[in-house]
Amino acid sequence: MEFDPPASSTADGIRITPLRLAEPAHAAAFIMLLDHYARDPMGGGRPLDDDVRTTLAGRLQQRCDYVAFIAFHGDTACGLINCFEGFSTFAARPLLNVHDLVVHADYRGRSIGLALLHAAEEAARARDCCKLTLEVLSNNSTALAAYDRAGFRPYVLEPAAGQALFLQKWL
Repeated sequence: MEFDPPASSTADGIRITPLRLAEPAHAAAFIMLLDHYARDPMGGGRPLDDDVRTTLAGRLQQRCDYVAFIAFHGDTACGLINCFEGFSTFAARPLLNVHDLVVHADYRGRSIGLALLHAAEEAARARDCCKLTLEVLSNNSTALAAYDRAGFRPYVLEPAAGQALFLQKWL
């Protein structure tokens, strides 16, 4: 299902709009924001590789499961959310995973992250997703508080079994 919501604005003059990677200005803002996040300790503390900078936008444009929104204050890009659709076998419906949520350091504390999460939630509902998922570093208290305000809770199927952990294996 195709979802193309209109741009929305916050009380602070922040405009949230679907990311359009085919537009050079959006693609440049996307790379700038993602690199800003990558350089932050919560994003790994290293800049994006040159190969990623040159190929990422084109590769993402080829994906039908990619959903993204960008935040602007005037003409300045200040926030980004990247999401990918997955599938819940237990619900027999799609889900939307928030892969990256970036708010430029100069714009933090203005609820831009919450506005981006709201846009992702609207997109998930339009795609008939059963839930939004995301990963967060356990010591990122600022992000954890924002996700709590947005209604996110630890993933638990059966309380006695504990909550899910996010694991990875590099290939």
